[in-house]
Amino acid sequence: MDKKKQQEAYENYVKQKTPVHNLPLNMAKAFVTGGAICVIGEGILNWCEKAGLDKDIGGGWASLLLILLSVILTGFNVYPSIAKWGGAGALVPITGFANSVAAPAIEYQKEGQVMGIGCKIFTIAGPVILYGVFTSWVLGLGYWILKVSNVL
Repeated sequence: MDKKKQQEAYENYVKQKTPVHNLPLNMAKAFVTGGAICVIGEGILNWCEKAGLDKDIGGGWASLLLILLSVILTGFNVYPSIAKWGGAGALVPITGFANSVAAPAIEYQKEGQVMGIGCKIFTIAGPVILYGVFTSWVLGLGYWILKVSNVL
């Protein structure tokens, strides 16, 4: 009987400590956050087109400015608050990737240029880069095979 009381106490403890998530609310927050980032990007792109730049160059400037804005907000410890509120909406776009590279660099700068920033900057971004490059290679190989075999 003592074992049963322990199990019930443990289950009650787990219920108290387990965070309750509201999936529709989290999805709405992610949608708003990701949408706001995309609106800013589109605004930069439209501004570049009005300045006379072609679409490719404007897209490069939009990406560059979004990355810069993300790194600056990370440096001022604002982007983590945005990411906490917006969830995947802030972590998925290019700004989230810039945040994942900049945050370890800022955090470990006290340990020096090489052992701090140099070693820790890719702790989060490294696997993303690795699997992104590998997946691109596999997909490119598959595309090449289909092209050579006249399927495409």
